[in-house]
Amino acid sequence: MLSNIVIIILLVILGIAILRSIRIVPAKKAFVVERLGKYCKTMEAGFHILVPFIDKVAYKHSLKEKALDVPIQPCFTQDNVKVMVDGVVYMRVVDPKKASYGITKRVKTPHLTDYEYATIQLAQTTMRSVIGKLELDRTFEERDSINAEIVRDVDEATNPWGITVSRYEIQNIKVPDSILTTMEKQMQAERIRRAVILESEGSMEARINRSIGDMEKAINESEGEKQKMINEAEGKASEIRALSRATAISLAKVASAIGQENGEDAVSLQLTESYFEELNNLAKSDTEVILPVDMTNIKEIENRIKDFIK
Repeated sequence: MLSNIVIIILLVILGIAILRSIRIVPAKKAFVVERLGKYCKTMEAGFHILVPFIDKVAYKHSLKEKALDVPIQPCFTQDNVKVMVDGVVYMRVVDPKKASYGITKRVKTPHLTDYEYATIQLAQTTMRSVIGKLELDRTFEERDSINAEIVRDVDEATNPWGITVSRYEIQNIKVPDSILTTMEKQMQAERIRRAVILESEGSMEARINRSIGDMEKAINESEGEKQKMINEAEGKASEIRALSRATAISLAKVASAIGQENGEDAVSLQLTESYFEELNNLAKSDTEVILPVDMTNIKEIENRIKDFIK
């Protein structure tokens, strides 16, 4: 009877052990199995059976990316200004074995695993180091470069722990009130200086534009005056050329006429008429005229004109 009870107890214990040896690993999870205290294997998502009383699940890891708050801490910039900085680091486990045995924490933090606590501490020290290389103004201007440098350094340092760091974001940079007041005054003075510079540059540009406009106007007026003078000169030259051609043609005709029969008499008659016409124009009531010839002797006048023609 006693032996039957012992057998039943043993069977119950064996059944419980077999049931406990069955493990179903959820998605995005990894279980690290130890056999007799030594690393045996890593179980990924799915159905698994352990060796009863020999194998046990020592660590359970989530393979999802985690966002860890980096607590606020004091940092000193290159120009010895104390600022309070906090942030968020994004990381995930890529090697469960290394994450289990690669690092251990020195303080008790139940809500954080060993590698999470170590990553936060490393992010804090790296952030202090990076900000210590920059002046206060640059810490606000170069957040992206600060984040990138922290990610690079922390990701390289955490590689032996089986995790990877994908991002780091600075949340707040708190400056002492006295420094903040000084910065506001400096920014206001800078805005005033930029406004004065912009106003002076605008005034200078306006003067330059006006001078350029005046210069172009003067050039256009001089070009127009020059073109006008050229046109007038060309017109006068054309007029003189036309008059010269007409005079030459008329002289040629006169010379040709003189060479013909009775040509001299015709020219003499023409000149005699012109002579009397001019005398008629000169002979006015208030004008005294001294004649070089005797006007009553027409023959003498005609002879003189013929001598002139010859």
